[in-house]
Amino acid sequence: MILVTKWFGVFLCDDTKVTDKRLMPKDAKQIAEKLAVMQRGNILPEETELAANQKKLRVSERRQSELGKPTLFDSSFIKAETYGYSGELMHDAMLLLGKLRTSEPIPRDKNLVQAIRHLDDIIESCNLMNERLHEWYGMHFPELADIAKDKRYCELVMKYGDRKNITKELNSDIESIGSEMNSTDMEKIKELAGTLCTLYELKERTEAYISQLVTEIAPNMCTLLGGPLSARLISSAGGLERLASLPSSTLQLLGAEKAMFRHLRNGKRPPKHGMIFQHPEIHRAPYWQRGNISRALAGKSLIAAKVDNYNGEFVGDSLLKEFTEKVKEIKTKYPDPPKKRPAQKDKKKSRRKR
Repeated sequence: MILVTKWFGVFLCDDTKVTDKRLMPKDAKQIAEKLAVMQRGNILPEETELAANQKKLRVSERRQSELGKPTLFDSSFIKAETYGYSGELMHDAMLLLGKLRTSEPIPRDKNLVQAIRHLDDIIESCNLMNERLHEWYGMHFPELADIAKDKRYCELVMKYGDRKNITKELNSDIESIGSEMNSTDMEKIKELAGTLCTLYELKERTEAYISQLVTEIAPNMCTLLGGPLSARLISSAGGLERLASLPSSTLQLLGAEKAMFRHLRNGKRPPKHGMIFQHPEIHRAPYWQRGNISRALAGKSLIAAKVDNYNGEFVGDSLLKEFTEKVKEIKTKYPDPPKKRPAQKDKKKSRRKR
């Protein structure tokens, strides 16, 4: 027997014959509510009722896998018109379904995705404006770039402007090779520096918000990977739910898509890691150990993502302990770099000589 669910009802089929059914109410609003339950991945009461007392039940959707084994099935012979359901009713139900789904509460991981992209935009703007400020103010006081960096640089320019005032603030006697600056021009530079300071403050507030949000959403991932890297992985995947559904090999290569495409297109070496390279255990390791450590970290990260997505018990500490032990094992097993293989060109030359 095969369980099939259509927008107008749930059917129990034996090959091309319907043996039992539970029809949807002929009301667009109620149909939309039933379809919304299905789209969320849940089981309808009608499906559970028909699946009861069925020993070898097969189902037509993965969503129904707890009721039976998913299988491909052509259910085109089950038509809405046969049971008195019109196309107008389906149209009204789909419109109501769209309105119902768009008004649902937004998962917090979706806010995290947007916050990360917002942070990236801020960082890009900061870099552009910082470069412009250094180039512009550098005509007046180029030596300041060696003394102050980033936010401190723009704060000094915004507050003091003229290099004489800055050297007094820093208690240093620096002989500058820069040229004098007109007061009107200096005001514009200070205005640019003030805007940049505001951006740096916005960046700090956004980073604090992201850190707090990712700790609430994915505590296990944060324990294993840290907040910033966890947030990046969730954002790159498009959400925690999708990240939890990925295979560990895909999680391992998130952020290395361009390198993977080069490998597939041009035969370049395949990447061993993506953004998880930011983890200290990977980027501090020798190059020949990084692939194994990345694989181990991706596997543990996927477990953490699944637990966080389904609100399971906290297992972050045990995952971190297991990963640390695996890293020690890898370092013990591969202490020395592998012997280099002869290049392909050298092999071809040796064959020709033979």
